[in-house]
Amino acid sequence: MAEPKGQVKKTEDPAEEPITQPEEAIVEETEQPRAETEATAVKPLDEVLGQAQKAYAAYMEAEREVARIYRENEQQVAEAYRRAEQHANNTCERGIQQAIKTREKAEEKAAENYQKAREQAEKNSEEAITMALEGRNETIVRAWQVREETVSQAWEIYTKIVR
Repeated sequence: MAEPKGQVKKTEDPAEEPITQPEEAIVEETEQPRAETEATAVKPLDEVLGQAQKAYAAYMEAEREVARIYRENEQQVAEAYRRAEQHANNTCERGIQQAIKTREKAEEKAAENYQKAREQAEKNSEEAITMALEGRNETIVRAWQVREETVSQAWEIYTKIVR
């Protein structure tokens, strides 16, 4: 894995740690007089501070990157939720539409059955009325015949008596 610029890979063994100073600087340092050596001692401190600043900048950049990734993840989760919610709404809407169609078909069937039953009841009623009228007429005709026969018999008896 490549290390970010300004960062040094840490190892377990201190002897294996890379040297951050070039070898030439070490050679020059040993050859310079003491006053110049103190001035150069500040130079490695500046380098360490520079490395620390670079490391802090890298840390802050990594923190921003993590925050950005969390925001992206949150947006992806929110989008997945919206898709699931939309899918649930679409499924519900289709179910409602199907239920309405089923109800309408059942109402149509019930209306057809009601109309058929009404027509059949009307037909049965008319037949019953017709039969009742026919029965009444037959009864009246028989009663009239019985009356006629009775009146005829009574006149016959009366005429036999009066004669």
